[in-house]
Amino acid sequence: MRAQTCGATGVAVQVLGSGGPELQDKRASTSYLVWDRGRARAMVDAGGGSALRFGESEAKWSDLDVFLFSHFHVDHSGDFPALVFSSWFGDRRRPLPVYGPPGNQYMPSTTEFVRDLFGDPHGAWRYLSEMVEPHPEGTYELQPHDVEAGATWPMLAFHNDNMAVFAVRVVHGAFPALAWRVEMGGKRIVFSGDTNGEGDGLTKLAMNADLFIAHNAVPEDATGLERRLHMPPSVIGVTAGNAHVKQLVLSHRMLRTLGKEEETQTQIKLHYAGPVAFANDLDCFPVE
Repeated sequence: MRAQTCGATGVAVQVLGSGGPELQDKRASTSYLVWDRGRARAMVDAGGGSALRFGESEAKWSDLDVFLFSHFHVDHSGDFPALVFSSWFGDRRRPLPVYGPPGNQYMPSTTEFVRDLFGDPHGAWRYLSEMVEPHPEGTYELQPHDVEAGATWPMLAFHNDNMAVFAVRVVHGAFPALAWRVEMGGKRIVFSGDTNGEGDGLTKLAMNADLFIAHNAVPEDATGLERRLHMPPSVIGVTAGNAHVKQLVLSHRMLRTLGKEEETQTQIKLHYAGPVAFANDLDCFPVE
């Protein structure tokens, strides 16, 4: 779906990247746009390939009100510099707030991540330092924020006249990670991000969501590290069912789950009776 049709008359989510870190799945890595009346208002994550998909969607960087990171694994953040550099040639003039998790010994915080990329004097692409430093007239500024959300109750992280954005901390191994809820036009859209589903914070965040995008990165029989990082289908189903979500979309589809859609849906349907869709790159999901 293109910008002319995705969310042209209401709220919709477009999946820019429906895959994981593997290139063999022929999918862009995780990334989403939230559209409202034909404008992309929020972006969640920017995995590899998402910059190209952003261009194909015909979204405009100048329309974004906020950028949200779930965490900083490469398949969720790798194309952020490409998107920022592309925007250099666009017409954005207002600051862009960027929200994401705090850091630890394994990952930078959101403020560290942005400054490690563009900050002067040590940023990887410090020639673009005016993106985060006092800048000349005619450019815009990235404004990173670390979201110290709790694990049990959603926290309001950002709001403006168009939307309110809430976060909850989720478990993704040892890596700081957030799930997000975007409220816009009377609709609730929830992004699970990568998580193993422990705790009830994600269920509270997703309560009565109009659209719940969950990551289908592991099959039901997953064990070991991959299970400590991701939800199997049964946990996705329990979460969606307990939260009474209206529509479930499965994304972050990896080689180990591709081709197992029937098995995945069977496990989910044991706990959740609503509609289930499997996402592909550039799919558009109107929020009814």
